[in-house]
Amino acid sequence: MLALLLPLFSAALVGAQFPGGRFLEPPVPALCAQRKIHDKFQGHGYYFSWKDPATAKMEEDWLGGRNWCRARCMDLVSLQTAAENNYIKTQLVQDKVRYIWTSGRMCDFKGCDRADLQPKAINGWFWTAELQKLPPTTDRTQNDWSENGGIGRPQPDNREELQNGAPENCLAVLNNFYNDGVHWHDVACHHRKPFVCEESESLIKYVQYTNPNLKI
Repeated sequence: MLALLLPLFSAALVGAQFPGGRFLEPPVPALCAQRKIHDKFQGHGYYFSWKDPATAKMEEDWLGGRNWCRARCMDLVSLQTAAENNYIKTQLVQDKVRYIWTSGRMCDFKGCDRADLQPKAINGWFWTAELQKLPPTTDRTQNDWSENGGIGRPQPDNREELQNGAPENCLAVLNNFYNDGVHWHDVACHHRKPFVCEESESLIKYVQYTNPNLKI
């Protein structure tokens, strides 16, 4: 699956240009060596922006969150299992955090016109940090999309674009924002939110390989 997705989602890799001339940035070895981990779950280390005084008041847009995490050999969290999803949701509830970014995104890059990704609102979502495709949004047993949003429709609903705004191409977890519990929502990527970083094995291995004398 990974080999299949690599060419398809090449725009999710380092060097790809995003709107506004911004780029997905590579890790910074010194920051990787100094990265802070707040908790571990099933062998993965996590950083919660609101738990650190240095970032407690920081909110980033989707790409800004990814770049902050990636600089430290992490990436925005990918909720690949029900257990991990529930773990992250528990953190939001107990810390009274209203919303966070995840690495989830609709495929809106070059190459996303493939037949198997159509319609994109159903078949085009993936975890960018892992280059892993999500199940179809219509398969409600394999995802955690909310049944309600700002216009009373199941998520994803692309509400903002329907109301003459930006497309809602990024995946956030909202904590009962619409009196709907803690669930996934599609949100326009320019909005600013707290974020959760998850250690990236691939970025750590890359920095270890290119900096063999640095303790990561």
